[in-house]
Amino acid sequence: GITTLAKDSIFMMPQLGVLAQVHPDAAMAVFLRDCLIHLGSCVAPRGVGKPGKPCFEFEISGDGIHEKGELHVGELRLIPLADGRKARITVRPARGFDMGEGPKKEVAGEVRGGTVGVILDARGRPLEFPQDEAARLAAVRNWTAALDLYP
Repeated sequence: GITTLAKDSIFMMPQLGVLAQVHPDAAMAVFLRDCLIHLGSCVAPRGVGKPGKPCFEFEISGDGIHEKGELHVGELRLIPLADGRKARITVRPARGFDMGEGPKKEVAGEVRGGTVGVILDARGRPLEFPQDEAARLAAVRNWTAALDLYP
């Protein structure tokens, strides 16, 4: 489905859990204001398919962005969307894939930007790695490049 990604910037979630037992409002205020760094959103359907076959089509628009296209099984794509920006996305999964509403059912929702952006993930779920070592390394290299992890 569509997932918002964030990280605990100051490693305070355990302590805030304890604080919430005594002062829930204070814990929530610190959590929302000071704790989370928004990384962005991830769009990833459930299902498996053969590499190179269609996984899903998408259309995303809003806050200075308008893109559409198709991802094939095994591909990742990064769409830059800055923190605080939002966009609307429509995803049409291919046969054998489910975005959370049932197989092949179109899903529309909002994605939020962040320090990473919007990740379109057509690797399928559960995530399967190629058995062949060379193919596995090539896949990981491609994923790393697609997300610009080590520029």
